[in-house]
Amino acid sequence: MRVLSAFFAATAALISPISVLCTAEPLSSKQILPAEFKPPQVWKNANLVRNVNLEKGYPREVINVVIENVDKAPQSEYYLPFENGLMARVGGLEVKDKKEPEKGTFKVVATEFDTESATEYYLIHLPTPVEPSGQQTISISYSLLSSLDPVPATIAQAEPQYLTYRFSSLCPSAYYTVKQKTKLKFSSADIPDYTTLPKSMNVDGADDPQVQGSTITYGTYQDTPAGAQQPVEVRYQYTRPLIHVALLQRDIEVSAWGGNLATEERYWLTNRAAALKENFSRVTWQMQTYTSTATSALRELRFPLLSGSVNPYFTDDIGNVSTSRFRPGVGDKDASLELKPRYPVFGGWNYSFKIGWDADLKNFLRKLKVSDRYVLRVPFLEGPRMAEGVEYDRVEVKVILPEGAKNMKYETTAQVIGEEISVHKTFMDTIGRPTLKLSAMNVVDEWRDKTLVVTYDYPWAAGFRKPLTIFATMFCVFTVAWIVGNLDVSIGKKKA
Repeated sequence: MRVLSAFFAATAALISPISVLCTAEPLSSKQILPAEFKPPQVWKNANLVRNVNLEKGYPREVINVVIENVDKAPQSEYYLPFENGLMARVGGLEVKDKKEPEKGTFKVVATEFDTESATEYYLIHLPTPVEPSGQQTISISYSLLSSLDPVPATIAQAEPQYLTYRFSSLCPSAYYTVKQKTKLKFSSADIPDYTTLPKSMNVDGADDPQVQGSTITYGTYQDTPAGAQQPVEVRYQYTRPLIHVALLQRDIEVSAWGGNLATEERYWLTNRAAALKENFSRVTWQMQTYTSTATSALRELRFPLLSGSVNPYFTDDIGNVSTSRFRPGVGDKDASLELKPRYPVFGGWNYSFKIGWDADLKNFLRKLKVSDRYVLRVPFLEGPRMAEGVEYDRVEVKVILPEGAKNMKYETTAQVIGEEISVHKTFMDTIGRPTLKLSAMNVVDEWRDKTLVVTYDYPWAAGFRKPLTIFATMFCVFTVAWIVGNLDVSIGKKKA
């Protein structure tokens, strides 16, 4: 019995909870502004060109502007305005130096939301103050989610779809603008309706807007005061699905003993396209599929996976879905997972599903030579790659580290709004696995190039936790079975 007591004491010491101290980079705080706040007029926009891309299921705007310091002191803060309520749909906002984009993005802070204010602002911090009368060219890019409306809202199953986009031909700005214009790029030249403006607004006295194939240009306009707007709208043909993911939950699990990186993604998807005017016709759908006719219904999803991905699976609320095809990657070529939903997803229809796959951990994890520190580098977002694009309301990324990992830290090029540290318990765990959960809002598929780097300590002794736990459990089971098997439970008297 002393031997058994000594064994269990040693085992308990080895598998006792190892402290998990998790730290992370702090999130950018919001700046609180009063409702009556007006940005100080220390800048003017010497020249502004706004490009609006409508070739996907969400607008993507890029504003290239030459800003000039008109104050007597150096300035490094530039305010970017949005209408009240529109700011909640802005995603992927990035600001760079137009002439030197390789220097990275500028720091951008959202102002505190105020229901009494008609305008909200992002505050852009320039890395180097601009001297009086000095200029700098900046590039501001962002996407606007849930900003396209089908008109008409209902269509026949084989009917083309038209979308409407409402905006201001005068780019909203907190500062006086000397010269500006707005260009819109569409996926086709079928643009039946657009707002026309008086020729007197255009500095050239030409028709406003100018239409050239699949491009429309509003302006050039001169001497635009701060806050000026001119509401316009365009209606254009876009017979593709509007893929909107209300929630994506993405789990990345690191298995130190198995050398495996397991990824699982759960989607709650909606097609925001025009709804069906009549009941669904299977015959019409088969004809559309056979002739590859354009449709606003979602037919399939294509997931490019990193080379080395194996063992994919695809399930929905009913169960396993067999209409999928997986092509493993060869060399540096990505793998491909093609999925077909159980039914075509028309406008207003929902589809919830789950996919997962495995990958070799050594392709994502490396150990530092001088310590027990490990570096895990994974994509923040993978998801489907579609010509029409995909927008996400909310993305939750969870990284599950091996049991015994500690001192967790992370860095990411994605814009996260929340972080959470927790413990995830699975089969044969003792203290559970440290887990990092990151949340992001208003994400688009262009975030596929964003990375997530997680560093953590994993002592060599922690690697023996799992086998010792299994050994101790099996030893206890056999010991109890041996003791029970040798018990005398008879009720009769023993013979002499």
